[in-house]
Amino acid sequence: MATGSAPPAPGALRDRCVTGIHGLDDILGGGIPRGNMVLISGAVGTGKTTLSLEYLVRGAERGEPSLYLSVTEASEKLLENLATFEFFRPELIQDGRLRFVDVPVIYEKLGLDREEMTQEEVQLLIRTIADLAQELGVKRLVLDSLTSVCYRIRKEERIRDFMLRLGQALFALGCTTLLVSEVSEGPGRLSTYGVEEAIVDGLVLLGNTRRQGDIIRVLQVVKMRGTSHSRAQYVIELTPIGLLMAPHLKGGRMAEG
Repeated sequence: MATGSAPPAPGALRDRCVTGIHGLDDILGGGIPRGNMVLISGAVGTGKTTLSLEYLVRGAERGEPSLYLSVTEASEKLLENLATFEFFRPELIQDGRLRFVDVPVIYEKLGLDREEMTQEEVQLLIRTIADLAQELGVKRLVLDSLTSVCYRIRKEERIRDFMLRLGQALFALGCTTLLVSEVSEGPGRLSTYGVEEAIVDGLVLLGNTRRQGDIIRVLQVVKMRGTSHSRAQYVIELTPIGLLMAPHLKGGRMAEG
């Protein structure tokens, strides 16, 4: 497995992984610090998968090999949905810059058929993901969803260990990773198991809110190591050209998040 580069000197600017998502790079001061592992957390229908897909497409366009690991939805269905967006280019799939792998296929090949994985099986899964990322030269990776994988890990200490070891392995490859987390609507909920947000380098929280009787999607960068960033809440809109963002106004003033 490849070894990581030396950490940046104190005060040095981290190389940025430009997401290409309208407004998000501005919030983050130029993009996600390269090598960060970021939790994309939110309830059903808040735009988590769309954000993650656009992140990979924009990376593939920049020549960064990108990989989508899908746990619950077949790649064929994801590609059908992705093809409806104007920002999608089929040649990214054809020339291998953008790849989709179904995690259940990995489970089957590795013989991971238990309802709850053992510690050894968790380590095998980490090595397999890291080896695949290294083989493909992946620089952007999405795991959708972390929640589904952790359902088969279950114990908090094993979830922590899985995330720490996976993060270390992908950081060593120079890979910037998004982990999708499914949470129910409600104040104060940041992740499914309550441990994920403490381990990741960044947390982007998606949700729904009401404004003048309408339900609107909102996004907030709760934390991002390696950069200063806005913690305000932004309205997001899922459009054919991609995800668009604007400040969330309350009574004519920008929300403080």
